[in-house]
Amino acid sequence: MKKENSYKDNSILLLEKGKKGMLYMIFGRFGIVLVSLVIQFLILFSVFRFLSHYVHIFLGGVVIFNVASFIYLLNTEDNPSVKITWLVLVSVIPALGIFLYIFVKMDIGHRAIKNRLVHLQQHTEKFTKDDQKLLSYLEQEERELYNIANYIRKTGSFPVYKETKATYYPIGEAQFEEMIRQLSRAKKFIFLEYFIVDEGYMWGRILSILAQKVKEGVEVRMIYDGTCEFAKLPRSYTKKLRSLGIKSKVFSPIMPFVSTHYNYRDHRKILVIDGKVAFNGGINLADEYINRIHPFGHWKDTGMMLEGPAVDNFTLMFLEMWNIDEKQEDDYSQWINIYHKEESCKVEEAEIKAISSSTPSAVNQKEDLGYVIPYGDDPLDGEHVGKMVYIDILNHAKEYVHIMSPYLILDGEMETALIFAAKRGVDVRIVLPHIPDKKYAFALAKTHYKALLKGGVKIYEYTPGFVHAKVFLSDDQKAVVGTINLDYRSLYHHFECATYLYEAPAIKDIKKDFKETLEKCQEVKLEDLKKEKLSMVLMGKCLKVLAPLM
Repeated sequence: MKKENSYKDNSILLLEKGKKGMLYMIFGRFGIVLVSLVIQFLILFSVFRFLSHYVHIFLGGVVIFNVASFIYLLNTEDNPSVKITWLVLVSVIPALGIFLYIFVKMDIGHRAIKNRLVHLQQHTEKFTKDDQKLLSYLEQEERELYNIANYIRKTGSFPVYKETKATYYPIGEAQFEEMIRQLSRAKKFIFLEYFIVDEGYMWGRILSILAQKVKEGVEVRMIYDGTCEFAKLPRSYTKKLRSLGIKSKVFSPIMPFVSTHYNYRDHRKILVIDGKVAFNGGINLADEYINRIHPFGHWKDTGMMLEGPAVDNFTLMFLEMWNIDEKQEDDYSQWINIYHKEESCKVEEAEIKAISSSTPSAVNQKEDLGYVIPYGDDPLDGEHVGKMVYIDILNHAKEYVHIMSPYLILDGEMETALIFAAKRGVDVRIVLPHIPDKKYAFALAKTHYKALLKGGVKIYEYTPGFVHAKVFLSDDQKAVVGTINLDYRSLYHHFECATYLYEAPAIKDIKKDFKETLEKCQEVKLEDLKKEKLSMVLMGKCLKVLAPLM
């Protein structure tokens, strides 16, 4: 059955049949941009190659040049795994290797964005104020949570919250249904920020609601990453969205010039509705995420819905990204603290009723929702928040750490943290895909299997298909659900976000889901590695030296 036949009548499709796919990409504007980029790379390569012809004449100079390059690289603040990659490149291709390194470190194309982000983060910091009473309590009674909350706050101005309800979704279909319900209730604004958007049943349903909400006076804004232009959406798609009244932007669109800016993608998945509800997790806006299509078997994904004051963190994350290229910034006060204001009114009404009826105040009857910290990570501030939060969980675990991730491309620090936890007696289990979406990523993941298994880490592959979930769960006490994969892209190069939970009721649901997912997996043993295809083994070993750059 063709994908078009599965759409419902109330879905909206903005692209004509045949206006998607490889042919359209090649012969459209994207094709011109791609050719332009290829020509520039060829010119750069030719220049470097031309210079390399003269290097052999000055053999002594080459030796000095290489030694100086090695000393310089060894003294940089780069991750050790990254240093090794560059050292290999400089050794194999001396002139080209160091010029490529200089080109990357010059950060051509994103210095302005970095400065702009610093300004925006400093400006928005005052809108996310810590609850000092809560922090004082955590400092005395929950020191472990206080420490990680303190770190997250210092690196991104994301405070910890007490009165936010977190709902966990173990599959994309369940979150999609709730997204539809919540979108239909929107009254003031809807913010969407996604890595992938693709026309189909899922996006068609959502788009029809967004178009209707615009007619009702709801402000709708949307950001999606420029990688969608590779094969998903044409350059003109933002204009089509604007024709429906939806304010839309493409983050880092593919442009006809060579830039390191393309290395930094917006991998976040954020949906904020009226400042009261927010969705986050691994689920993009495309049909495979809700199993309408099955390119890699059954698609296992997860997500979170937050209801309460912690939604402000996601609102500000979105607004910072939106205002990167805006000449006049938003008045942030109109988009945040909405929940606080409305709850204050409800509390006052409840207290008045309690006094008049001589019944306990509703304030004292609130459910214990645990602690919630929505946080973001960006590649431009030098802080690898996503990685450090994961390592903190591993280092403080007492009984177990259970992980779901689509990719396993680790640096030395993360691999060491996993093995160290296992050797301490912590039950460390990782669920990975059995059917990969990218063979090179699968091959790289398998290069870590031997060391992890020998160290006591247990590895499982999800036999029905592909795992896209990004979940850390530990000791029935803490969990992280978000967009952050266990690979260099997520941990170093992408804009990411996640929800940190501590003693929240949703943790029980995450534990139940992990147990049920594990029942559909096959455990990987050391002896299984001997049966691996030689081509897969060789691919992984050859690519590993370039893993930090992939």
